[in-house]
Amino acid sequence: MTFEQLGVIPPILKALESRGYTHPTPIQEQSIPHLLAGKDLLGCAQTGTGKTASFAIPILQGLYAEGRRPKGQKAKIRALVVSPTRELASQIAASFTAYGKHTKLYNTVVFGGVKQGTQVQALRRGVDILVATPGRLLDLMNQGFISLRDVRYFVLDEADHMLDMGFIHDIRRIIAALPTQRQSLFFSATMPPAIVELANTILTDPVSVTIKAAQPTAERVKQSVYFVAKKDKSKLLLSLLEDEDMDMESTLVFSRTKHGADKIVKILRREGHKAEAIHGNKTQSARQKALGNFKRGKTNILVATDIAARGIDVSDLSHVVNYDLPNVPETYIHRIGRTGRAGASGIALSFCNGEERSYLRDIQKLIKLDIDVVKEHDFVDEEAARTPVKKSSSRSGRKPFYHKKRKRNSSGRRFKR
Repeated sequence: MTFEQLGVIPPILKALESRGYTHPTPIQEQSIPHLLAGKDLLGCAQTGTGKTASFAIPILQGLYAEGRRPKGQKAKIRALVVSPTRELASQIAASFTAYGKHTKLYNTVVFGGVKQGTQVQALRRGVDILVATPGRLLDLMNQGFISLRDVRYFVLDEADHMLDMGFIHDIRRIIAALPTQRQSLFFSATMPPAIVELANTILTDPVSVTIKAAQPTAERVKQSVYFVAKKDKSKLLLSLLEDEDMDMESTLVFSRTKHGADKIVKILRREGHKAEAIHGNKTQSARQKALGNFKRGKTNILVATDIAARGIDVSDLSHVVNYDLPNVPETYIHRIGRTGRAGASGIALSFCNGEERSYLRDIQKLIKLDIDVVKEHDFVDEEAARTPVKKSSSRSGRKPFYHKKRKRNSSGRRFKR
């Protein structure tokens, strides 16, 4: 199946082909025909599945089909995409720009954490497609800079994370301002009851598309777990980074808390590593700078919280380190999938202390794999390692790999080769 066979029009095909895209991903193949036919859609899909293009392409095509505006008439917001984070919103807007480069349709993105002046100027010039985070969208609506009365397409992306971040009331206020006659798209990586209830208030007779990417992602990524006491996690991370055999050229480290992320960066910098952190307490400019430095290779270690990491798209990411195991098993899939995208292989290393053993059991149950245990390293937590790990329903069939011990000098530091 090709995009042309899905009915995608030439101006968008041209943009897709210039980026090397000729064949749709499963979610694109299943979603685009229904969306072009005007159906509402309920999509259950994880990050990295090609979800953004699955809604951006039909929205661009639908707006393009309405014809050009009369000369001198300012564009009105006819499509609204609401996203939970600034990074993800920026990435979605960039996708609309890329896929719509030959359509003469205008888009912009609005989010908090920065002054609103530039965003207001773009809105005053007129846009066809608006990508927004909930808080800034409501602020600009209340100030009279945004009207949603002409919206024909509404997308709620990453709905489960909207719920986690406490945006549910903001979302309901946004929905109340939308026209009743519209096409609505709702995406979420998980479907707990609260999300299903929210979807039912937004969608009318929707088509459901479910893409289960958890197992393929797990199979592409070489996973291992280190049993280590909480107090020794930083020492273990340093030892892995200093081990040339690990070849950790580009590493994304996940911390459960903002304070923890800053603490990890401080330790890494003290030992001479180039590391930066991104989390909700950082300004937007600081987060963009840190991500840009990481993408360009100016820094090789990025420490992030899960919420701040939404929308991060870094090619050639060699390692993901779960410094803290997530308490939601689906989050583990989101994390490790960043180093196994587009069919590439990757490496995911997880640190597990005694308190996190239940998280590990839930993760293994979800991915249906027994994660390889690294039994030989300098910071083994014997108590955590002795606690039985619940066996999953299927064995991985892979041999564990071991982190080789390296000699230390009298000060306790590793000899560098």
